[in-house]
Amino acid sequence: MTEETPPRRIAVIWSPEARADLRAINRETAVQILHCVDRYLANRAGDVKQLKPPQAGYRLCCGDYRVFFDHRDHTGVTITAVRNRREAYR
Repeated sequence: MTEETPPRRIAVIWSPEARADLRAINRETAVQILHCVDRYLANRAGDVKQLKPPQAGYRLCCGDYRVFFDHRDHTGVTITAVRNRREAYR
């Protein structure tokens, strides 16, 4: 019987814009977003979709917020923005 090994954790780079977006959100919601990102990075679990052109990258749904990111390679992701769903695609 073989045990499944969990996916290897990867590095996260927050862009200055994404950091500013996260700081602008109330603390409780920001912590929930961080937990959502951590869960995705640890288990690859979450509502993630690849964006269609002209946008590039991926988005992760975290409640009413969307976390936009790009995969650098197999060792890391760059988070580019954190937006409320009402403003995310404008």
